[in-house]
Amino acid sequence: PSDVEVIAVGHRVVHGGEAFTSSVKIDADVLEGLERCSNLAPLHNPAHIAGMRASQKVFPKLPQVAVFDTAFHQTIPPHAYLYAVPYSWYTEQGVRRYGFHGTSHRYVAGETARRLGKPLGETSLIIAHLGNGCSACAIEAGQSADTTMGITPLEGLVMGTRSGDVDPSIHAFISKSLGWSLDRVMTALNTESGLLGISGQSNDMRTLVSAMEAGDDRAKLAIEVFAYRLAKAIMGLTAALSKLDAIVFTGGIGENSHQVRARALEHLRVLGVQVDHELNAQNGDAEQGRISKEGSLLCLVVETNEELMIARETLAIIAL
Repeated sequence: PSDVEVIAVGHRVVHGGEAFTSSVKIDADVLEGLERCSNLAPLHNPAHIAGMRASQKVFPKLPQVAVFDTAFHQTIPPHAYLYAVPYSWYTEQGVRRYGFHGTSHRYVAGETARRLGKPLGETSLIIAHLGNGCSACAIEAGQSADTTMGITPLEGLVMGTRSGDVDPSIHAFISKSLGWSLDRVMTALNTESGLLGISGQSNDMRTLVSAMEAGDDRAKLAIEVFAYRLAKAIMGLTAALSKLDAIVFTGGIGENSHQVRARALEHLRVLGVQVDHELNAQNGDAEQGRISKEGSLLCLVVETNEELMIARETLAIIAL
């Protein structure tokens, strides 16, 4: 609307490394810091920096704020973020788990605590952000305690075109077997794997569900692998928690695919999960997001809103 006044610009930034543990007002030092950690996100950070510089030219008098996907995960302890590789890789190269989707996980954690009627600082959750990119996060006392993505968004869950976790030796094995370069192997793991790789037809869960219902075995297999690996990750993340108030689904798949949610939750019977299939089919709309039976471990669907979270963060920073 023409009567809306722009008072600041918020920028989503994929990777802030260890240099940025919270949102910050953008200045020359921040841009320099982003450039220094661009080696951790070579496809994203240079584009972020270019966007910031362009925005500064268009809105030279407005404050600009960087909101980092990685910042929310800076509360993860060393025993959860370190890899069992030479320690110098961490100290000299910054090799560690950083995690992503932090803006989404933070928003959903706060919204879930509100629905539960509990202070965020007393809330412990596992959140599954499922879209073309997927990650799960353990929230202990309102803070990120562990997550599935790593130094890059390739690690962790099965995704639309990304493999998620694989044996690291697969790089050398495929390189020798097929004569591929490391870059070619990485391209395959990032853009030709995941749901697309297993199904051989699509990275879109809606397409695969339709194909599965029409009798396509490869589509069914892709969905089953996706759901099992999600459940396995959720179980693993419980190690970071002192209790578990709820399992929460968000993102395009998490919010809309009752088939995926049901399949994943069926693998979590040991946690006492019982799916209410009627509520689940309605995506939880009838019961404030609840898709589990009464007396079961609570399972919810909560719509994410990363744009709102970025706006809130931007307002908080410019008010300082």
